[in-house]
Amino acid sequence: MSGVPESVERHCPAFQVAVELAGRRWNGAILLAAARGAARYSEFLAAVPGISERLLAQRLRELDAEGVLVRTVVPSTPVQITYSLTDKGTELVEAVRPLIAWGERWIGAGVRVDG
Repeated sequence: MSGVPESVERHCPAFQVAVELAGRRWNGAILLAAARGAARYSEFLAAVPGISERLLAQRLRELDAEGVLVRTVVPSTPVQITYSLTDKGTELVEAVRPLIAWGERWIGAGVRVDG
């Protein structure tokens, strides 16, 4: 026996996956932009300053694959692609909000986001 309580061993893998998903560079900003209503690629690009077009496209694909965002193709001329939060994504945003509040309280607004 490792001396680690069974409940910790059972929950740590899920916690680690959740933290890595929400904490991966740019994912938090993309999720918050989706929660504020960003839907199209260009809206995400405007809502997440500093992210490259290539990286935004990659992160949107990853979040869609994880079931956090859903990609919808709107058959129009030209074709429109929108992204929206799934129930899973909405719950993730709500889970991250206390962490944002903690950061604002203890770290402040002077945090660098580049580099």
